[in-house]
Amino acid sequence: MDKVFKTLGFWTGVFAILFYVGDMMAMTLLFLAQTGFFILLGYMKLTERMYMYVFAAYLVLFFVGFTYFTTFLLEPRFG
Repeated sequence: MDKVFKTLGFWTGVFAILFYVGDMMAMTLLFLAQTGFFILLGYMKLTERMYMYVFAAYLVLFFVGFTYFTTFLLEPRFG
């Protein structure tokens, strides 16, 4: 399971670089934080059950934050 989190760290790092090249600094910092979080978890050698609990908590926080953002903060624009 630790290899999965190292892989997640790699891909979030790739996306952080792409956001940096695209001059999206807020997204770059967000994805750099996620990269550090995933790489750190990858080297902690937790049990598989604990990795699943951590990932479930991460998903809950993401979905709550995304739902809050899209419901209350996002201003839709067309055209």
